[in-house]
Amino acid sequence: MTKYSMLDLAPIVQGGDAGLALRNARDLAQHAERWGFTRYWLAEHHNMPGIASAATAVAMAHVADGTSTIRIGAGGIMLPNHAPLIIAEQFGTLAALHPGRIDLGVGRAPGTDGLTAQALRRNLRQDIDTFPNDVAELMAYLGPSEPGQRVRAIPGEGTNVPVWVLGSSLYGAQLAAAFGLPYAFASHFAPQALDEAIEIYRHRFEPSEHLAKPYVMVGTNVFAADSAEEARRLMSSIQQAFLNLRRGTPGPLQPPVDGYEAALSPIERAGLDQALSCSAIGTADEVRDQLKAIIARTGADELMITAQVYDHAARLRSFEIAADVMKTLD
Repeated sequence: MTKYSMLDLAPIVQGGDAGLALRNARDLAQHAERWGFTRYWLAEHHNMPGIASAATAVAMAHVADGTSTIRIGAGGIMLPNHAPLIIAEQFGTLAALHPGRIDLGVGRAPGTDGLTAQALRRNLRQDIDTFPNDVAELMAYLGPSEPGQRVRAIPGEGTNVPVWVLGSSLYGAQLAAAFGLPYAFASHFAPQALDEAIEIYRHRFEPSEHLAKPYVMVGTNVFAADSAEEARRLMSSIQQAFLNLRRGTPGPLQPPVDGYEAALSPIERAGLDQALSCSAIGTADEVRDQLKAIIARTGADELMITAQVYDHAARLRSFEIAADVMKTLD
């Protein structure tokens, strides 16, 4: 049976604020725990008026403290923004507080614009191509200490927090395969290379102390409601967010709009269709058929389900439908 998990961007909605977004995130994770989701992940984004999870480890601590069994993780931490030691200490602290429940997904994108990336790193002299070395250094800090080791992550060492490689291109697939790590593909917003990346990952996978065989997680949007029309209406909030981001005018998550697609240009519609092609939209029966097709196409071991929905109650209902559907799939 394919596992199902949740990616939450802790959306700051129009008329709301970051405090409301983080309280809603905790409430969503509590529901996800009851609905049988395997894990709940937050993601690192910066200078984004519609996302409240910039301080990802802090947000994770808030959510983990309100839950008891579901795994809590980062999907992910953008490692070029940080020294590996800092991340090892942060996630080691989380693991000390919530043993056996913490995941660490890492990516090499900045998760923001160039100017903000410079503010985060103070300079851009660090080459993102050092990412493999950073991943290796991070895992070493989280593993057992070596004799004579002078720099240690405390908390952190010996926790062996599971590390995932995230990606939306072939680069991450190759790295995850070489390191023998689980691989999560960001097909919920960048699905172009999904099939090729999975094929490369599985073909080149090298068993490791971390993982004996390939393990693939596929990002999938789900917009579910009691009617197909309402599901498409809910989806219009993320469509607005995508277009606003591409226009250089990001903002809080907007309320849904009836008939939103009808007002778009053919180019805008085509861009949204491409970016959001890995999605399941509609009633429970329609979502079941679409998720079943995604699993059959990819052979995913796990779906990472996400949905940027403006109304919190509607968002809860959409995820509840998704959980009910996943329980019926073999």
